[in-house]
Amino acid sequence: MHGLLSSPVCLTVIWFLSWSLRSSCAQIWNGEVSGLQYGRLGSNITLACGKSQHSRTSVMWLHNQKEELPWHKVTSDGKLVLLQASQSAQGNYSCHSDEGSHLHSISLMLGHPPEQLNVICRMPNHSYIHCSWVESVNTLLPAKYNASFRGSHEDWKPCVVDASQKHCEVILPAFWQVYHILAVTQTNALGSHTTLDRIKLDKLLKPDPPELLRVEQLEGFPRRLNVSWSYPSSWARLDAYPLHFQINYRPQGSKYWSQAVIWDTSVVLYDALEGYVHEVQVRAQDQVNSDSQWSEWTNLILAKPWEAESKEDEDSEEMEVTENYDIVSSYTEFEPSHNFEPQDDGDLGLMILLICFSVLILTTVLSLILVMWMRRRRRNHDTKQGPSSMVKMKSMPI
Repeated sequence: MHGLLSSPVCLTVIWFLSWSLRSSCAQIWNGEVSGLQYGRLGSNITLACGKSQHSRTSVMWLHNQKEELPWHKVTSDGKLVLLQASQSAQGNYSCHSDEGSHLHSISLMLGHPPEQLNVICRMPNHSYIHCSWVESVNTLLPAKYNASFRGSHEDWKPCVVDASQKHCEVILPAFWQVYHILAVTQTNALGSHTTLDRIKLDKLLKPDPPELLRVEQLEGFPRRLNVSWSYPSSWARLDAYPLHFQINYRPQGSKYWSQAVIWDTSVVLYDALEGYVHEVQVRAQDQVNSDSQWSEWTNLILAKPWEAESKEDEDSEEMEVTENYDIVSSYTEFEPSHNFEPQDDGDLGLMILLICFSVLILTTVLSLILVMWMRRRRRNHDTKQGPSSMVKMKSMPI
């Protein structure tokens, strides 16, 4: 065993491990533990070279392992001051002694303190409120959120927060109270800010759109459509809080909607346009609370009223019947009579005869009218000539 320890290979391994241990211990003793520092964008940021910088008057700073630093100055006690720090000043900073040994490391993150949040709340039923928010100014820094909710005559209650999704939920709010207040506090390394949002629940209430909208034909009725739908699944207590519905429908391509308000979940449209595809949509509102909002419209459903079979369909059916008849005839050895003559030629001859007879009668009537008119005109002419000749005879001297 003693010989193994004294072998050159073993001695080399022991020397390497002891050197590594000494160097790592020297780094821990000579350097400071790395830290994370936050700063405000556009301001002057001061970075200190650890807790022992007062004993060193000359240090060297590196930014991301490079000597190129943002606009800066180094104080007499070795502190690094970044002037009007911009986004590019973020990163890892390290300070080193004159001998080049590492003294301290700092990770710098820059951003803004919290400001007013834009809060949006929705209430799909009487027992649930969902509030979400977005930053009016992007802080660029990790943040924590705390939210609470209370009625005008209640104590504060927590609004359960999902920080990753930036929203919170209130269960069973006091709907009978007129006003409620939601408070959302955002906190990051540079400060905190609380946003207050005043809410009126009766106006906030907005059901989700109706579900399972269906539009069906009514057989035998080319101007009717049967429309049905269901309550939104998020709407609780149907008996206590009924909904009424508005239906919009029009022929596809038209600019004008026909509308109706329905208190049931189905209706028959009696004025559909025959032969046209129709667009149908439905929305809902709390039936009791007239101040509540209408839901969004459902997606458009396209449907066409029932149509009788077209002439082409009838012809195709007749062809199928004829083909089937020919097949049956081949099996029964039926032969059609050779004396069969179509009836269409006789009908055509009768029609031509009637037309000729009508033309003859019309010509005779017109001829009689013309003869009577000529006689009357001649008679009127003779009557006028008689008195004029008598006047001439009286004026002659005897």
